[in-house]
Order: sequence, then C-alpha cells, then structure tokens
Amino acid sequence: MEPTDAQVACFEAGIKFGSLYHQFAGTPVSPASADSLTAAMEEAIENQPYCEAVTVSVRENELREAIESAGADYTELTGRFLDVMMTIDYEGVVVETSMAMEDGYPLMGVETVRE
Repeated sequence: MEPTDAQVACFEAGIKFGSLYHQFAGTPVSPASADSLTAAMEEAIENQPYCEAVTVSVRENELREAIESAGADYTELTGRFLDVMMTIDYEGVVVETSMAMEDGYPLMGVETVRE
C-alpha cells in the first residue's frame, strides 16, 4: 500500500524537524548570536526538498535567564529556547507544523494539513 500524499507530507515535516533539532542542539548561543543562529537554522532547513518556509525564534528571556544562572556569556541551544514553525508542500498538500514546549519537552507537531 502506497502512502498518501498527506502522509508523505507529514513524514517530510518530521524529517525536517529532526534535522533542525539534532543538527543544532548543543550549539553555543548567546543573545548576541541568537539572530544569526536562527537565520542559519532557517536557511539550512529551507534547502531541503518540499520545505516552503521555516521560522525559528529564540525565547530571549529564557536564554538570558539560563546564561545569568550559569554565570557564563553563553549557553548551549536546546528546544526550551526555541519556537519553530514550518511549512511543507508535497505535491500540493500543505502541512503547517510547529514546535513548542510541553511538560519540559520540545514537542513537534502537525497543526494543519490542506490538500
């Protein structure tokens, strides 16, 4: 049984999220470098097939608090510092996705599927 276009589009979204998260987790980040890091993340993932748009935002308050409590000038990037939205278009099926923290864990999910 062949997967539907909607199933493939959702699978592609999962691949993009896995790539984004695991490629950049652990990267040193500070308030001064957050903008350039988010731009790099967006551009890297948008290179992948079927990816129409990626928006990455850093939760600056959480980032500053983590840095201040550690007494350093930077910290390592984790999902708790990120808000991500992504649009995938596979064969005319558009999938809108997001990543948000839930119970201390960055959950990636499908928001809408439009055919």
